[in-house]
Amino acid sequence: MKVLKFGGTSVGSAERMKGVVKLISDGNTKIVVLSAMSGTTNSLIEFTNYLRIGNITGACEHTTVLQDKYKHTIRELYTTAQYAEMANEKIASLFNHLRDLAQKPLTAELEKEIVAQGEIMSTNMVTLYMQEQGIDAVLLNSFDFMRLAPNGEPDLGYIREHLLPLVDLEANGRIYIAQGFVCLNHQGNIDNLQRGGSDYTATLIGAAVNAEEVQIWTDIDGMHNNDPRIVDNTKPVHHLHFEESAELAYFGAKILHPTCILPAKLTGTPVRLLNTMDPTAEGTLIDNNLTRPGEIKAIAAKDGITALKIKSGRMLLAYGFLRKVFEVFETYKTSIDMICTSEVGVSMSIDDDRKLDLIVDELQKYGTVTIDRDMCIICVVGDLNWENTGFEARAMEAMKDIPVRMVSYGGSNYNISFLVREEDKERALRSLSATIFDEKK
Repeated sequence: MKVLKFGGTSVGSAERMKGVVKLISDGNTKIVVLSAMSGTTNSLIEFTNYLRIGNITGACEHTTVLQDKYKHTIRELYTTAQYAEMANEKIASLFNHLRDLAQKPLTAELEKEIVAQGEIMSTNMVTLYMQEQGIDAVLLNSFDFMRLAPNGEPDLGYIREHLLPLVDLEANGRIYIAQGFVCLNHQGNIDNLQRGGSDYTATLIGAAVNAEEVQIWTDIDGMHNNDPRIVDNTKPVHHLHFEESAELAYFGAKILHPTCILPAKLTGTPVRLLNTMDPTAEGTLIDNNLTRPGEIKAIAAKDGITALKIKSGRMLLAYGFLRKVFEVFETYKTSIDMICTSEVGVSMSIDDDRKLDLIVDELQKYGTVTIDRDMCIICVVGDLNWENTGFEARAMEAMKDIPVRMVSYGGSNYNISFLVREEDKERALRSLSATIFDEKK
């Protein structure tokens, strides 16, 4: 069995929904994970913003505009009055539920329940359309099996235990439709897997049912070897190791949610990135195999980085200095992206500066703190094992005319990263492409 995930753009209109249904209706049993229709999650977040300022009337008017969009989609999607009426009734009940929620005090839990309605709408509409077409489609309720453990991470054991009784893996041609992104927390309250979490839903389901493959369908033909918005003539990377894809996803490749790789990696489930707009494109296959060792695969960039340097004349042979520095970041729940050390200081980068002032106040107890804002991490990914000589040198050569604040190499066998100013990002990406990829021609 395969698990297929389609994002909001792929189900963003009646025409796109029909295209998805045509694509998945190949006679094979599968589980299909859907996001909300494109624009819906943002609209629901705007709905909560109205509630936050106490404008209930504005919130309800906002839902009316969004509901009109769904009515239009329903008119275009269904060919029979019976199924169009069923879809309208279901969507109307969900929007009435939103209006009921608008009367309650806004809490974090209520906000998550509001945002979850988008996936419920899209999965109901697609399932009804498939049933209208005579397809054996079954709507799953992700809240019945998708659950977080007390530590906030998905509880794979619970997911497997509660999902498997709901699906018949041997059913001939049956298609199960599930909501991506949404879940319950360990207390049974509605929660979610954060932005882009539908990818995570798909790989968690894939791990739970021992899927032969998880397919992530988007509007681009796989993960490219550089940012196509900045660099001309980029190409899809046809194969990546799990570690390579995790590095690229974390350091800026938008096509894949950074956390979604882990369940597939642990179970060895291949993940394939495919293009809904061009289903025949090869896309990108991600698995545990290393093909063509000693190859640089792709480059990604992550904006919004802040660099900190803590310099201390007392650091020389100072036992426990780094532990104290890391404890500051742990206290304020701020992750570190890159780190470099010397005898008298340590530099690190973060992508979340909400607690920066508090962090700096604490770090100043141990030394002088210097801050550089508006930085960018450029990540070069491939088989960069230190025994594969010359690859880091090629990356360094490409950066020779660009000021580099930090370099990180050796933390893994798959990544060398450069911290540069955001204003130098485009020049760095183009130079790296010209040096690393163009030289292959």
